[in-house]
Amino acid sequence: MITLLHNPRCSKSRQALALLEEAGTEVTVRRYLDEPLDADELEALIQRLEGEPSSLVRRNEPEWKARGADADDPRQVVEALLAHPRILQRPIADDGRRAIIGRPPEAIRALLD
Repeated sequence: MITLLHNPRCSKSRQALALLEEAGTEVTVRRYLDEPLDADELEALIQRLEGEPSSLVRRNEPEWKARGADADDPRQVVEALLAHPRILQRPIADDGRRAIIGRPPEAIRALLD
C-alpha cells in the first residue's frame, strides 16, 4: 500500500497517481491541502524521506521566504508546513518505510521494486 500526498491541480502529482495506478499498485490518495498533515505525521515523514528535510519544502514560495526559516532544521520545516501546508513539495509517495518525492514522477517507481 502506498499513500500519495496529492494535489490534483499539480500535473506532476496527477502523473504520479497515473503511474501508480497503471502499475496496479494499491494507492491511498491523501489530498494534503484538504487534510493537512499534523506535526507527528510530518516528523515521521521526514524520518522516512529519501533526502534532506529541506526537500519537503517548496522554497520559492513566498510563505517559506517570509519565514526566514532554516531549511536544514527539521523542526523549522515542520513548523512552516503546519502553518502553510501548500508549501509541501508534491507529490510524495510513502509506503510506510520510505517516502519519495515524485519529481520527476518516475522517481516513485523506486517504491514499486
